[in-house]
Amino acid sequence: MRIRTRGYAAAVIVAALALVATACGGSSGSTSTGTGSSSGSGSQTFGLQAVNPGSGTPQKGGTLNMLGQGDVDFMDYNVSYYTIGALGQRPWLRLLYAYPATPGKTTTVAPDLATALPIVSNGGKTYTVTIRTGAMWDSSPPRQVTAADALLGLKRDCNPTQPFGGLPDFEALIVGYSQFCAGFAKVPSTSVSAIKSYIDTHQISGVKASGQTITYNLVHPASYFPDMLQLDAFAPAPAESLNYLPASGAEGQHIIADGPYKIQSYVPTRSIVFVRNPAWKASTDPIRKAYVNEIKVSETGNEPAVQQQLQTNTAAAGMEFDAFPPVGADPGLEAQMKQGLNHNFNLGSTYSTNPYVVYNTESPNNNAALKKVQVRQALSYGIDRSHLLVDNGGPTQGVALTHVLPAGINGAQDVPANYNPYPYNPTKAKQLLAAAGYKNGLNLTLLYRPSSTIATKMAQTLQSDLSKIGVKIKLLGATPSDFYVKYMEVPSVAKHGTWDIALAGWGPDWYGDAAVSFFNPLFSGPASFPPVGSNFGFYSDPAVTSLIAKGASSATASAAATIWGQADEAVMKDAPFYPIVNPNQPLYHASYVHNAVYVPAIQQFDPTNVWLSSPG
Repeated sequence: MRIRTRGYAAAVIVAALALVATACGGSSGSTSTGTGSSSGSGSQTFGLQAVNPGSGTPQKGGTLNMLGQGDVDFMDYNVSYYTIGALGQRPWLRLLYAYPATPGKTTTVAPDLATALPIVSNGGKTYTVTIRTGAMWDSSPPRQVTAADALLGLKRDCNPTQPFGGLPDFEALIVGYSQFCAGFAKVPSTSVSAIKSYIDTHQISGVKASGQTITYNLVHPASYFPDMLQLDAFAPAPAESLNYLPASGAEGQHIIADGPYKIQSYVPTRSIVFVRNPAWKASTDPIRKAYVNEIKVSETGNEPAVQQQLQTNTAAAGMEFDAFPPVGADPGLEAQMKQGLNHNFNLGSTYSTNPYVVYNTESPNNNAALKKVQVRQALSYGIDRSHLLVDNGGPTQGVALTHVLPAGINGAQDVPANYNPYPYNPTKAKQLLAAAGYKNGLNLTLLYRPSSTIATKMAQTLQSDLSKIGVKIKLLGATPSDFYVKYMEVPSVAKHGTWDIALAGWGPDWYGDAAVSFFNPLFSGPASFPPVGSNFGFYSDPAVTSLIAKGASSATASAAATIWGQADEAVMKDAPFYPIVNPNQPLYHASYVHNAVYVPAIQQFDPTNVWLSSPG
């Protein structure tokens, strides 16, 4: 899943923020992060976290005000592929399975709309899910969420207008789905009627829906499939979704909810207001307690101002949306947390690679230099990761990442210890450039998001470091809302050479046995190219694609681990990207916000489970 890149203001502006009193209203509610399985069994916890889960009796009512600086990618049932999109969906959209806001279990899937974990049969190739009776759409009149709705959601994923970015995770896995999607791709992308007609008249041969039960038949066993079912790609969608183009502005204004909240108003890039959904029944929802009456999201702030407002403990500022504590405040907040003086700050693992440098192998610039492995290897040797880690905020803000899989993802433990294929070596970088025919260097354009001060610092660092090997970097800034939608996801932009290298970010679509959610969307050749996949550099190596297919079809996590380790090394040999860090996620909330549990999948405390005491 594409994840947000952390942004910071200059430390001199915000260092004093850590001195603002934070203990108004008694103890509050940051809790530990969840755990991620490193090998399919057992668990590990990464990062630091406040230890007080909150105190007192939960209270219902009040308005939770969330402040941020960015928007969801798409307001849609099935095609959002961004952590802020997942955060924006949490109040109104229910999934078959979800990550609960339960300390110690936030990376373990639990039934949401489903009544229980899937029933597995046919040698691990058939999964059957039953949807809870009583879960309702806020339609007029309200009606039951059904298995047919879940089938509709899956069909919508590969629509020709805006397909789900994680399709490579499962498109070839579900029997008949590739064929369904291939036909769907031929449908006019701007025709609502044509899209509806195709969905109504074509079936996925391997998926059957009857009443409240949906059955998925797989091409091969896949130990990770139950975890995959928590993706919004498998979420039910109401029939009304077919009245609009998927992920369109019009659809965003006509969302029908099945969660505890519905969308009262949505002004893209500015605000979202969630109010109670009268069709929701608490007895059917084991994931969301929905203590607050209303959630208001403001998307027009900036991080220093947001942090300052949160620390004043006024009702107008309870939690962050798409914002983080500024880097200058982190050391003081972290120190207070360790001393037990501040339970409002949390620092938890993301199990991700964010940011990383991706090389555009389709760029025609410099006589298509980036198509050459030697050139990409040279650039990788010419980057000093230690400088970038300083830009990221130092050692507590993340763990250096030298290959594809971060710790906590199955297969990472099968990569050789201390594996670092591209240690900083400018001399070797120059030699490789010369051998590739570029002894006089290169001129490259780097795409990044200036709204993130970390990304800005890293862009400037890359500009400086690579100049030492004769590579001149031109910086190209994009807004958060444009970065993926107008640049990274548009093949023509990459092929035109608008950008040569970019700072992107990636997190797993699920946790533990999740290596396939790194390799399939990012490195599996043409099937993962944008806009369907997120292989933004258009990297393709048949040997790597074959390894990925082998790992994805392993019946057990332990069998897959060895293959994923081999795939990791093979990708890094080709150098399609340069990993930097597995970051820890800093978060802060006001003292009157209780039961604030960090859920890595949404990179935030779960707003549907917090409760409020009196501000002040």
